[in-house]
Amino acid sequence: MNDKYNKVQKTDVDYINKLEEIKASVAGMNVPDDIPHGDMPGDKIEIGDSHIAKAKTVFPHLADELKKAFAANPYQRAVVAVCGGSGVGKSEIASLLSYFLNENGIGSYTMSGDNYPHRIPKYNDAERLHIFREGAIRGLVEAGQMDSDKFALIQQWQNADDDANASHLEGNDWFKYYLEGGKKALECYLGTPNETDFAEVDNILRAFKDGADKLWLKRMGRDETALWYDEIDFNNKQVLFIEWTHGNTDYMTNVDVPVLLNSTPQETLEHRRLRNRDGKTDSAFTMMVLEIEQDKLKSQAHKAKIILSKNGEILSFADYEKLMNN
Repeated sequence: MNDKYNKVQKTDVDYINKLEEIKASVAGMNVPDDIPHGDMPGDKIEIGDSHIAKAKTVFPHLADELKKAFAANPYQRAVVAVCGGSGVGKSEIASLLSYFLNENGIGSYTMSGDNYPHRIPKYNDAERLHIFREGAIRGLVEAGQMDSDKFALIQQWQNADDDANASHLEGNDWFKYYLEGGKKALECYLGTPNETDFAEVDNILRAFKDGADKLWLKRMGRDETALWYDEIDFNNKQVLFIEWTHGNTDYMTNVDVPVLLNSTPQETLEHRRLRNRDGKTDSAFTMMVLEIEQDKLKSQAHKAKIILSKNGEILSFADYEKLMNN
């Protein structure tokens, strides 16, 4: 990708000093109801007072990290990844941080990593379930536990979309091999290049940092026809935000400032319960997916330059570990 774009002129503007100037001003900024947000088709965000408060807490720390990244880049450009689990406010806070910069003369753009799976959402959901079930059945076979009676029972649970439910272990000790096999297979898919085109994303980030004036960015909707690319003008853009669960992954090397918006598994579950309109909790399979994502976020957290707790406090990595271990 690096050979396919024109480069912007290296700027004479001192954005490092500009960042220092605007750090204090952000605290008093008013935020309108409708601000630009990420580029995921159909994505709707609702910014509340808590999001604004959190973004304003993060911004001074972000400004300090951006100054370092600008100093290391000939175009004074930087990539910021806002990552975290389900419902933690990635889209809202990334949009706010980008808004603060844009309003103060430092151009930025927010892209969504959710545009870059290999499969559209319904097919990816189906692939996740297929991989879980295939691995689960294989786990039974490898443990020497497979037989027709157990398979008939498993099919009943599968037809009810309840075959990831650990409550089935009661009176069925053999079922642990099904769960273990399925979870292991799912761990090898979720948040890996098998699921997502990390190479394409990392190439975009590298091209931006190398001075690209325009880049083609992917758009992925929810059906087969809703997949296209838009050419985005990056002239006068110094910061590229990517909001994404997997923004701190080891599969990408061009993120300068990973920002982790943390939530404990209990906080994530409570959020999902509150937003579920029919009052039902998530399926056992969905909760397994969230648990795996949480484990991967935890394993990557040591790389985060900024960690924000669910209640809006900046955490050191030691504080983060203590919170998660509790």
